[in-house]
Amino acid sequence: MKLLIITAVAEFQKDVLRILKEAEIEAFSSSNIEGYKNTNSFIAAQSWFPGERSGDESLLFFSFTKEELIAPVFELIKEYNKNLPTSNPVRVAVVGIEQFI
Repeated sequence: MKLLIITAVAEFQKDVLRILKEAEIEAFSSSNIEGYKNTNSFIAAQSWFPGERSGDESLLFFSFTKEELIAPVFELIKEYNKNLPTSNPVRVAVVGIEQFI
């Protein structure tokens, strides 16, 4: 059993859902999150409220899944990220699960 974790900006939700379906990940959860990146300090100093940072609307997907289903997800996301016109790629990580019920 592995824990599959995917993060993406909200605009990519339909694409991530398609990837999960294509990779046969049948059960997963998602949550809305705020995504942040460190910005250039000059740009941050130019804002009206330089102490404030605004995050991007993002999504977190996670699934406890079988190890053999992981590789297809990585391949599909790697291929998807090749064609993105943005600097916000879909991120994916896997964590081993030592015990589960």
